[in-house]
Amino acid sequence: MNKKMKLEIQNATLGYHNNAVLHNVNMELTAGKTTCLIGRNGAGKTTLFKSLLGILPVLQGEILLDGKNIRRWNCRDYARIIAYVPQARTLPFPFTAFEVALFGRTAHLSRFASPGKHDRRIAEECLEKLQIGHLRNRIFTQLSGGEQQMVIVARALAQQPLFLVMDEPASSLDFGNQIRVIAQVNRLKNDSLGILMATHSPDHAFLCKADVLVVHRGKLWKSGDCDRIITEKVLREVYDADVCVCSVKGKSNETFRTCVPVMG
Repeated sequence: MNKKMKLEIQNATLGYHNNAVLHNVNMELTAGKTTCLIGRNGAGKTTLFKSLLGILPVLQGEILLDGKNIRRWNCRDYARIIAYVPQARTLPFPFTAFEVALFGRTAHLSRFASPGKHDRRIAEECLEKLQIGHLRNRIFTQLSGGEQQMVIVARALAQQPLFLVMDEPASSLDFGNQIRVIAQVNRLKNDSLGILMATHSPDHAFLCKADVLVVHRGKLWKSGDCDRIITEKVLREVYDADVCVCSVKGKSNETFRTCVPVMG
């Protein structure tokens, strides 16, 4: 399969039951890039995700995968290419972390088939890749929030997708777990995987050196490299908050950018 496959939205109107939320949406995702989606609550980030995943039909325009409208893709084939990491982490049964990761192989199995040695090996590799192999036999519901989120990411990776769509993967996590999750997401970046990640923290885009899409007032307002897009002016317009975008030096003397609220 073409590693440089494109996922595109062209001249699209997105929404629910003929109620438009986003207008004239144009965007393109390719392997090898991390793109952060930022915007206020209710701006349309979830609408965009559901449309990309084929859950919501496009009201106008089209979404193309490898040049073909996603409505023409077989659901199972589409699931092998695009994996989703949701915010919610609740599971009704006491599965182990390994079993949860193994669920990601479902898209590669026939209707009544059970996972084989190959599928189990891939699930193991995904846990190890995220440095959580030691959790394989732990009950998912007994893990910390950060550990649960990494297991869900492992489940998505087990699909062996070309695109990973992540809906605020660090939400509801404490500061330390946020850093660990975002650091692992950044390590996933490679030439064969494209990542689209919604986040409420512009700092996550800086940490991942990501491209940025800004959802604002019913459209994709701005897009481009994080250093160019995430400015004090843009953040003030989007979030109605005064923020200082500063440069700081890390332990290795490398310069990083960060956002600091301006109080008073």
